[in-house]
Formats: sequence, structure tokens, C-alpha cells
Amino acid sequence: MKTILIVGIGTGNPEHLTVQAINALNRADVLFIPDKGAGKADLADLRREIVARYVTNPNSRTVEYTMPKRDAANPDYGAGVDDWHAALAARFGALLENVPGNGACAFLVWGDPGLYDSTIRIVERLRSEHEVEIVPGITSIQALTAAHRIALNRIGEPVHITTGRQLGPVVDDTVVMLDGQTAFLNADPDLDIFWGAYLGTPDEITIAGRLGAVREQIVATRKAARERHGWIMDTYLLRKRE
Repeated sequence: MKTILIVGIGTGNPEHLTVQAINALNRADVLFIPDKGAGKADLADLRREIVARYVTNPNSRTVEYTMPKRDAANPDYGAGVDDWHAALAARFGALLENVPGNGACAFLVWGDPGLYDSTIRIVERLRSEHEVEIVPGITSIQALTAAHRIALNRIGEPVHITTGRQLGPVVDDTVVMLDGQTAFLNADPDLDIFWGAYLGTPDEITIAGRLGAVREQIVATRKAARERHGWIMDTYLLRKRE
């Protein structure tokens, strides 16, 4: 029986890796590195750096693979994602042929495998005779609150986590991830926003303040950063002002 290790590697700082994650990577016979194209070469480079820095198992090797692209033009978002996951599951199944019998492999997952990442769901589509182990990682939410030197929750108050696509009126403190639509532009301008991009990396950018006062600055900063890097990962917290 082969073992699939799904390892959270944090948000871009190699020092985010836990001891558990390092030990898991060193158990793997094969380490899978996704290639998302030239525009996101930094993401593959970081994974290579992590392997070079922490993996001391002389018998392990890396296998790189091209990531299928989701059809963003599909008007049915759910169906588009399902088709994408099916293509990824087929790719993962082919990758497992590189793993020796009763061996182990590792997928290096940005952030934490349990929060807005689909690797667990994709692996679940594979045959059930594989053992699966999950190693948690530091998330962009933790990196965001650390960068702004704030606590995620206020005393006795809940926190809502959503995507930009699903952002509605902000009642509770709300963390927004995967917001390619800059949904904050339609939020109450009297909210406070704590925004960050490339969190945990040397390119980290943070902006905070009353939303109405800083939202245009965030839009301009975000646009310039995307043009400079070819990609952007950003996260933000919205909360009512005290």
C-alpha cells in the first residue's frame, strides 16, 4: 500500500515548515513539484528551495508535473471546478506510478491542506487502497494577523472565513481569501481592513486602515504587484470599527 503525504508548507517563508512537515518530507520516496507556468515560477522555485534545504533522505527524488488549468470561462463555476479536479485526479493517478510499492510520496501544499486547498478532495478521488496522511501548515490568515500584529478574533466574538465571490454584508469579523474580484470595493467603507499580499515572503506587502480611505491604494498596489510578479496571492480581514 502506498502512502500519500499531503504536507502544508506555509505561505512562502521556508522557515514556516514545522518539524512534523520536515520529517514527513524525509519519509517520501518521491516529492511532487507542480509547474503552474512561467508566470508562477516563483511557487515552484520555493518548493525546490524547501526540498534542497530540508530533505536529507538520499533515496528521495523529485518529480515535476504540469498543472491542468481550470476553465475560468465556464459560466457554471461548480461544474468547471469539478472538471478541473477530475483532470487533476487523473494527473495524480499517473504520478503515483513513480512511487515504489509500499513507498511514500509527498505533495507540497501552499499554506494548509485543510483551508481553501483542494488536494485532499482530489486525492479522495483516487483508489481507496492508498494511505493518506495530512500534515498541517501555517496559513495566510496566521501570516496576515502576525504581519499586522493583531489577534484574529476579538474577545467572545466569532470569525467568518469566505471567498471574495461569496462576500456579503459584513456582520462578524470576516477573513476573505481568493478575491480576484476585489469584492472589498463593495463593502461598507467604514469597516477596518487589514490587507496583505505575498505574506511570509520577502515581497510581503501590507496595508491597513479605514476601508474607504485605503481601498483605492490597495487596488493600485495590487495591480502593480501583479504586473511585477505575474501573479498575486492576497488575503484580508474586514471588521467593524470599535
